[in-house]
Amino acid sequence: MKPIRKAVFPVAGLGTRFLPATKAMPKEMLPVVDRPLIQHVVDEARQAGIEHFIFVTGRNKGVIEDHFDRQFELEVTLQERNRTNDLELLAQHLPGAGTASFTRQQEPLGLGHAVWCARELVGNEPFALLLPDVLVKHERGCLAQMIDAAQGLDRANVIAVEEVPMERIHSYGVVGVGAAKGKMFTVTEMVEKPPREKAPSNLIITGRYILQPEIFDILASQSRGAGNEIQLTDAMITLAKSQTFYGLKFAGESYDCGSKIGFLAANVAYALDRPDLAPALRAEIERLMG
Repeated sequence: MKPIRKAVFPVAGLGTRFLPATKAMPKEMLPVVDRPLIQHVVDEARQAGIEHFIFVTGRNKGVIEDHFDRQFELEVTLQERNRTNDLELLAQHLPGAGTASFTRQQEPLGLGHAVWCARELVGNEPFALLLPDVLVKHERGCLAQMIDAAQGLDRANVIAVEEVPMERIHSYGVVGVGAAKGKMFTVTEMVEKPPREKAPSNLIITGRYILQPEIFDILASQSRGAGNEIQLTDAMITLAKSQTFYGLKFAGESYDCGSKIGFLAANVAYALDRPDLAPALRAEIERLMG
């Protein structure tokens, strides 16, 4: 498979599940410990070797672009105060010049439409798609695991999957499981939010994808689906008729930060991984729990 050099981050959503916090601040900038959600996901992509970071934004999302730019006034202040550790931290998370691109999704027409908006920036090569609502906590990031597993395959489409209890299966996109292929398996079908009795497995699509560029031609003419939006899953089902899709059960713990409980759980889990925070946080949790 060709190298995966580019990653798309759809960050145009309204974040209505976090109102009023997201009335003026993008949900992608909500902090998990001391880094915004989108920074965690970009760091995962960078660890996987991604060279070009493509953000599909919307109105009132300019702060995301500012976050991935230099702040000269802040840097000067930190220099004057000899805050070298903070300066190094800012530099560490800053994309290189020309490696971040931003394009607009003018209408909220769904994930499929957001991906299609990135077509000119991606071009005719395979790319990664990372949903910023989902954090995957593991030393080896989820996208890096996917790229490793796809080595040696020709024109592979790869979906990260994980198990959920069957009583929750109706809330997710679900895959059918075919023959094993190394650490992966062939995906026999994809079903969006099936009732429990019709679900092909208990494996759900988690928010990490490697897709071939032919998906853009399909999305260009894709009819609107659920919610009157252009659904990415519908386009992947069409692409699966001519290209193979693989599923990978990744190592690590995922957190749905689009939900309040998932967001709070992520903050606790990531903070407990920090030696400078964990002891005090554990004591505070024990105190709160009585």
